[in-house]
Amino acid sequence: MDQDVNSHAFEGLERLCTERSADGIVTAPAFPGIERIEAQFSGNAFEPHRHDTYALGVTIKGVQTFSYRGERRFSMPGQVLVLHPDEEHDGGAGTDDGLQYRMLYLEPALLLECLDEEKIGLPFVDEPVIWDPILAGTLLAALGELDRELDELFVDDFVSRVAGGLAKHARTPQRPLGSVAWQRARLARDYLEAHATETVRSGELEVVTGLDRFSLARHFRAAFATSPHRYLLMRRLQYARAMIGAGEGLSDVAAATGFADQSHLTRHFKKAYGMTPGQWASLRQASPQDRSGAR
Repeated sequence: MDQDVNSHAFEGLERLCTERSADGIVTAPAFPGIERIEAQFSGNAFEPHRHDTYALGVTIKGVQTFSYRGERRFSMPGQVLVLHPDEEHDGGAGTDDGLQYRMLYLEPALLLECLDEEKIGLPFVDEPVIWDPILAGTLLAALGELDRELDELFVDDFVSRVAGGLAKHARTPQRPLGSVAWQRARLARDYLEAHATETVRSGELEVVTGLDRFSLARHFRAAFATSPHRYLLMRRLQYARAMIGAGEGLSDVAAATGFADQSHLTRHFKKAYGMTPGQWASLRQASPQDRSGAR
């Protein structure tokens, strides 16, 4: 796999237009903090939902339409999509010809670690559809062959270039991080990861981090662009998706991932991904190499 982000991936956009007639989602092998997919749909595909990651992608074929920050948006082939963590959106095809796109979900922590030396916060691009062949080429270098794993050295350079591309389009200056308790926020994140399917109480995080619950909430959001509560919920849903993809029954999945029951799982799954677990399972067309628990 050519993972050189200086390659002419953008010029070869037409090579990504595979002929698949049915609606579906193809998922790529996991890399820590990164999920990659290709989706093909007709009509309205996703109901309103929100992620705890950056959603960065390129429209490959058709017209992509979605509601975002109070407006209806449209993306044409070759345009870049930039959706921020915790921003609600829906999605679907803008014409009867259907839609094909590739998307990369990037955990804010990877960007923040990249920006740590500069002591600035996460970039906010207020325009979710942009024309930037360089940034599109960077993204497509990671989205070109979804049946292949990403290389660690490639990801280091890739995240750096994505950070630069987003910063270029951020109209609002990035805020200095100042006294964000980065190490303590990471302690909280690691604890939540390790206890994702359990009930985690505020007092536990206070003991682990040495911060009171309100200070931790502020620092955690500055570091990871979401709250500790939602971070824990999304990790549970991440595990649930992996189990559903492996063919586990929804009641068993709910019990194993910390949800009260199947309806509780379904409700939160739909809020996070814009479709029910059953709909997602029927659309998912994982590559044979997919070993992903990614969201």
